[in-house]
Amino acid sequence: MSFAPSPSPLVPCPPGTDAPPTCEVPHFAPVRVRGGHQLRRFVRHRRRAVALGLAVTAAALVAAGPGGDDGARGHPATESVREHRAGRTVSAPVRIADAATVRLLRPGDRVDVIAAEESALGGDARVVARGARVTKVPEPLDGATEGGALVVLSVPRSTAARLAGASATARLAVTLC
Repeated sequence: MSFAPSPSPLVPCPPGTDAPPTCEVPHFAPVRVRGGHQLRRFVRHRRRAVALGLAVTAAALVAAGPGGDDGARGHPATESVREHRAGRTVSAPVRIADAATVRLLRPGDRVDVIAAEESALGGDARVVARGARVTKVPEPLDGATEGGALVVLSVPRSTAARLAGASATARLAVTLC
């Protein structure tokens, strides 16, 4: 008996024998990608894009604020730098009735100044300055703690006038903001 070789399923067929027959490709319009002009515009205006990126980064850094402690306590300044440079604030020396309270203050602190007036009907207290920045705390003279202590505040001109008027008629006190 003789055996004839049979095709094995493991033997690969020559390439291309299992491909479909060729045919003609129909004509069609060119394919256009939508939005491609935006990328070209962006590349043309990359200076604007870089400027915008830098502006956003700067705004984020300003919003984050300083990382370290600059020694200032209390609320942040309510006045802008432009107003301060324009000379709308002045340094006002104020005598505070309680010298021990003044020793607690440091330059950069924010304080409210309160005028306490004593009358025949009783005491009346009112806030004369809100959020005033302490610029200097002079050293007290020897034995001069009886009449209070001096502190220099940075305040708007109108507030400085109210402070001067209130110090003539009332005892002044401060609260740390």
